[in-house]
Amino acid sequence: MCSYRILPSRRCVYSFPVTSPIATVRIAPDFTVLKRMPMRSLPFRLTSCSATINWRVALAWVHDVVAAAVALVLAFAIRLNFEDSSVLFESVWHLLPWLLPVQALGFVAVGLYRGLWRYASLRDIQQIAVAAGLATLAIPLVTYLGRLEVVVPRSVIIIFPVLLIFFMAGSRLAYRMWREHRASLYTKRQGEPVIIIGAGDTAVHLLRQLATSPRYRAVAVLDDDPRKIGRVVHGVRVVGRIENFARFAREFSVSTAIVALPDASRAQRRRIVELCANAGARALTVQPLDDASRGHESVVRRFEIDDLLGRAPVQLDLDALKRSFSGQCVMVTGAGGSIGSELCRQLLRLSPRLLVAFDVSEYGLYRLTEEFAERHPGAPLVALVGDVKDAARVEDVIAQYKPTAIFHAAAYKHVPLMESLNAWQAIYNNAYGTWVVAEAAARHGVERLVLVSTDKAVNPVNVMGASKRLAELVCQTLNGKGGLRCEIVRFGNVLGSSGSVVPKFQEQIQKGGPVTVTHPDVVRYFMSISEAAQLVIQAAAMGKGGEIFVLDMGTPVKIVDLARDMIRLAGYSEAEIPIEFTGLRPGEKLFEELLCDTERTFATPHPKVRVAKPAPLSHPAWLLEFLEWVRQERSASDAEVRAYLRRWVPEYCEPSQTHLQPLHV
Repeated sequence: MCSYRILPSRRCVYSFPVTSPIATVRIAPDFTVLKRMPMRSLPFRLTSCSATINWRVALAWVHDVVAAAVALVLAFAIRLNFEDSSVLFESVWHLLPWLLPVQALGFVAVGLYRGLWRYASLRDIQQIAVAAGLATLAIPLVTYLGRLEVVVPRSVIIIFPVLLIFFMAGSRLAYRMWREHRASLYTKRQGEPVIIIGAGDTAVHLLRQLATSPRYRAVAVLDDDPRKIGRVVHGVRVVGRIENFARFAREFSVSTAIVALPDASRAQRRRIVELCANAGARALTVQPLDDASRGHESVVRRFEIDDLLGRAPVQLDLDALKRSFSGQCVMVTGAGGSIGSELCRQLLRLSPRLLVAFDVSEYGLYRLTEEFAERHPGAPLVALVGDVKDAARVEDVIAQYKPTAIFHAAAYKHVPLMESLNAWQAIYNNAYGTWVVAEAAARHGVERLVLVSTDKAVNPVNVMGASKRLAELVCQTLNGKGGLRCEIVRFGNVLGSSGSVVPKFQEQIQKGGPVTVTHPDVVRYFMSISEAAQLVIQAAAMGKGGEIFVLDMGTPVKIVDLARDMIRLAGYSEAEIPIEFTGLRPGEKLFEELLCDTERTFATPHPKVRVAKPAPLSHPAWLLEFLEWVRQERSASDAEVRAYLRRWVPEYCEPSQTHLQPLHV
């Protein structure tokens, strides 16, 4: 026995028991079915339909019953060549009172009234064909069981379903055509003219929706395939190649382009955005067809910088991930930050028994809990305020909740800020905080600790990167203690994170510029926050302990090119929003690396994750020396911090050895 829930409004819920698979049907205030799960039980369909009848459903049902009666009369009339009306009416009169109720119930059982006529499609025609088949089978069945003295010619059995499909499908398609024609007359007068770039399946789907959209009106299509130029797609002509966008934008008085090329490369997207910007038009994009084809309308939105990176979606081994984390208690430190909060979102998809979000930022945890309360009500989330450097607090939390895995994302990450006056805090938080978490995890039987590291830990030239490298060494030293498996995941910059240049550039563009870039030759690796979090979890599930996983960051991106792309995406040119070069800041490198000079990588089962073979560790006595030094009751100076970093991280180079003077451009 389960509950069948009807939601006529947001404020009231009606429930009654049904003997069928669990289902939830959302009903609008007028009790029109908006959404429901597929049902296989015939009694359930009949019961649910009776609970959702409104005047539109009733009218459609009456229409179909009348259509069945008319189709039967016409089938007999055609068979008798429209002669001998007495035989015709006598046969139909005896048959209809018994046949129509059975056919009416069959129409409901097939589910003809869950859809809307205005969206009639091939799927609806298939349902109508099934309903017509059932209605046809009902004729000999009713005649036999009712012992009716009616002779039904075999030709009637053939003619009847053809006529019934024609009446039922024809009326629905005619209604849809009338609705779309009426809407298109309005949109042609009201919609903003746009040019569609691309003439593939996504463009066809988009044009079908724009035909009834009051916001946009497609006036032309551009495509580089010469076979498509001159053709007409949903009433809109493919007028030319994409490179001629500026000319067609002037010709059609268009200031907006919608790009319907989901498989376009990064270079193609950048070229299109540049063409639009040079023509003074804004570029919009549409979600891929595989998302749109699930029944949702195409989402037309502005280009994001992620769209220009051209990174393919991450394919996860969900079975392996669920085996590792489903039904387990998982803890995330730094859960209020950009990476930590995304880890929480992705882990929630794996159905953990409990998700422990730990962060020193009260506001970060507040935002996370508010988001989960809105989007994932009832999620098994525990939000705990605490500092990873507070050994007593960390110990209490791990002892109480006993997590199976800990994702350690808490860290200071801002390079220039940690380089001067805050070097001690970088070491204390990033390295010592890692030791506190790892030591407590080992004492309380945690199976897995995953350190979220950075490419700045590779051959570091700044305190922040060296402190993260020191955190890696802490994990490698403690790996295996108390059965703890320590795994390290190393990756580059994340778009949109709190330390990313993207929010800074966006703010500068909103203020009218200039956009400041440190050096024209600076390059960085980039990936989206969701991609980074997904790959961190994927790497963690593959780890056996002691590995350094390196994520595939793709092709490095010039920061100046990133700035130019963001200016174009905002609809400006470099003449309107200039770029200024300010020179490298202390601790910055022109390029980042993902491997130390002594490391090499090997493939893993996942194409975007590689595992590095780390250099042999020095004697573990270094850790005792580090702990004795870091626990002193004073803050060390920047010079002292750098001196000890050179001692424990041999690949660390002081800023004085790599510092470049600011450029004057």
